[in-house]
Amino acid sequence: MTEQGTEPNAAGQAAEVRFERRGRLGVITLDRPKAVNALTAGMAAAMLEQLTAWADDDAVAAVLVRGAGERGLCAGGDIVAIYRDMIDGGDATADFWAVEYRLNLLISEYPKPYVAFMDGLVLGGGVGISAHGSVRIVTERTRMGMPETTIGFVPDVGGTLLLSRSPGETGTHAALTGAHLSGADALFLGLADTFVPAAQLPDLAAALETEPVDAAVARFAAEAPPSVLAAQQEWIDVCYAGDDAEEILRRLRTVGGEAVDVADTIAAKSPTAVKVALASLRRVRGLSLAEALEQEYRVGLRFLAGPDFREGIRAQVVDKDRTPHWQPASLAEVSLDDVEAYFAPLGERELKLSKEHDNV
Repeated sequence: MTEQGTEPNAAGQAAEVRFERRGRLGVITLDRPKAVNALTAGMAAAMLEQLTAWADDDAVAAVLVRGAGERGLCAGGDIVAIYRDMIDGGDATADFWAVEYRLNLLISEYPKPYVAFMDGLVLGGGVGISAHGSVRIVTERTRMGMPETTIGFVPDVGGTLLLSRSPGETGTHAALTGAHLSGADALFLGLADTFVPAAQLPDLAAALETEPVDAAVARFAAEAPPSVLAAQQEWIDVCYAGDDAEEILRRLRTVGGEAVDVADTIAAKSPTAVKVALASLRRVRGLSLAEALEQEYRVGLRFLAGPDFREGIRAQVVDKDRTPHWQPASLAEVSLDDVEAYFAPLGERELKLSKEHDNV
């Protein structure tokens, strides 16, 4: 291979993700621009394989992940593929998550600087391949979020752990509303490290080919605009305290003003997803990332078997009528026992990341 060239693509995914070595920089480009680089099982497997190889390659000093096109790094997992798998009753989604979560864990522990350009849309699975990295760059174009409750699901890819560590209850707010966050909000939540103007990203990428990562990033870093979420923290902390979703909505409506709109937003989500997401955030505190991913895998497989995840994707992406029919239809109908069932052990189907990790 030449000093600057394309790697032989792992898992044959040349059409979806590209790997290059430019100088001493390994570059990963997600290349599905028409789908805002939505992550497929093949892409996750290819990234896992290539990152594992680069970790032991002395010719690669750092890694950069970015998205092709102008719309964003990654709009999340390919939920149309997940929908089809649910309809077919297959195991493809469970297999995809097992690989994707291993990828998230590898990124979190990567032995070399892992730089993520979190420009444009960075949603769901896109957060998983960026926010666990060591050098996380946002811009004025960043629109980040974990919008899973909108499609009858809950934050995964380690998102529950990331949001549980955000200031006060702001991570709970982000998880339950699924709101898109600005780059400044992402910095405030602890999902990113540095603000760089979008127009400067090509120059930063070029600098990373030859310069130490810290020095290059510091040279292009700029002051971020104020975080809207930071300004809202006072009432967010009051409203989201505790473990009772109905009480959270009551407090939001009592506070009034913009909080009423927030209550309406949450009330429109899957009631089951809202309650399980809240429980997930509370249960994940004190866990390692491997343990958090194992918990999310348990919960995820339960959602694959239930009605709301399928219905949410249908309403938002397949039929696009935006009128999901949730089962149950209200928070009051989702019991504590219903929520607890999502966290029950999977037996032989458990994802054993923490055990694998201990044996490494």
